[in-house]
Amino acid sequence: MKNVVFISPNFPTNYWQFCRELQNNGMNVLGIGDQPYDELMQELKDSLTEYYKVDTLEDSDAVYRAIAFFIFKYGRIDWLESNNEYWLERDARFRTDFNIRSGFQIEDIPRIKYKSKMKEYYIKAGIPVARYHLVDDLEGCLTFIKEVGYPVIAKPDNGVGASHTLKISNDDEMETFIKEKDPSILYIMEEFINGQINSYDAIIDSKGEPMFEAGNITFTSLMDVVNEASNSSYCILKDLPEDTRAAGRAVVKSFNVKSRFVHFEFFRLIEDQEGFGRKGDLVALEVNMRPSGGFTPDMINFAHSTSVYKIWADMIAYDHSEKPSGPDYFCAFAGLRDKLDYALSREEVLDIYKDHVKMNGRIPDVLSDAMGNQFYIAIFETEKEMDQFYETVYRPQGTD
Repeated sequence: MKNVVFISPNFPTNYWQFCRELQNNGMNVLGIGDQPYDELMQELKDSLTEYYKVDTLEDSDAVYRAIAFFIFKYGRIDWLESNNEYWLERDARFRTDFNIRSGFQIEDIPRIKYKSKMKEYYIKAGIPVARYHLVDDLEGCLTFIKEVGYPVIAKPDNGVGASHTLKISNDDEMETFIKEKDPSILYIMEEFINGQINSYDAIIDSKGEPMFEAGNITFTSLMDVVNEASNSSYCILKDLPEDTRAAGRAVVKSFNVKSRFVHFEFFRLIEDQEGFGRKGDLVALEVNMRPSGGFTPDMINFAHSTSVYKIWADMIAYDHSEKPSGPDYFCAFAGLRDKLDYALSREEVLDIYKDHVKMNGRIPDVLSDAMGNQFYIAIFETEKEMDQFYETVYRPQGTD
């Protein structure tokens, strides 16, 4: 029987399903978290062999002791995972410390966490990348601007989501950025790419081959959603475009990805752009060596009538899965803001789209910057139906 340590099994709230499927496959599922056991969802309690509470998951020594306790009680740990970008680096350190070989080790972290390091592996996969500059001082940044021109995007070289991401359009904004940026954060500055974010989401086996593949399109810039507190919209595609599939598989090989759930991001050019290609071509953005965040795993399930939770657990248990998928749909996410007034109430939206909405509710505050305060997830057979859904739910109050 394999022993699997799952760190933070209670957050995001849907991650208990990974634990359930591991347990269904005969695993000892050993959870480590900072939420009191009595406050855990009953479904999660039922999915764990044992739970070890620490005061805070930020305390690496406490988590280390929890893993050591599980080894003492259950024997060698076969897998350690959180499936969470925030803990990715520390997961790798614990695997290295405890000689858990089924996942990234600490020496792998630079190429999978630092945006500047990712670029050489995208290039190796034959995918264009934006020129960049690691931010030093105003003079160095202005020298970079002479090469690429405004606007540019500045963001942490090692960051999660769109936090601290800025679009800089002139010298005054550049001076302000240099003066006000957090000196403890290393920033990367990249030339601007006018593109729509497309993703490759896949579960990869131990030989580096995809067991399951899907993809999404982001309709609203995550940077703008965070910085402007606007609506958040993206969808899981009914069919994964073949160029996205080919690019995703090439990146898997380039990064030597094995036995992981991955989320790779690309720009699809909205217009011809010198140095990158023609309108519609793919350009590298960044790799994420974990599932796409929030409710995306559930959305993939709704879009393809499957369970990525089970396929992932099957990858760990058997290195293959026979979980079927299909029929296929577009699965839309609509994130709304409390501060905005909409024409339709939640009850009215649910009445109109009762045959389409699969999930709805409040978004945890820690995710609300990027996703909104309340959400709807709905499936549609056609893109036209999905577009009408977005038009309906986002319609401002006072409009017909």
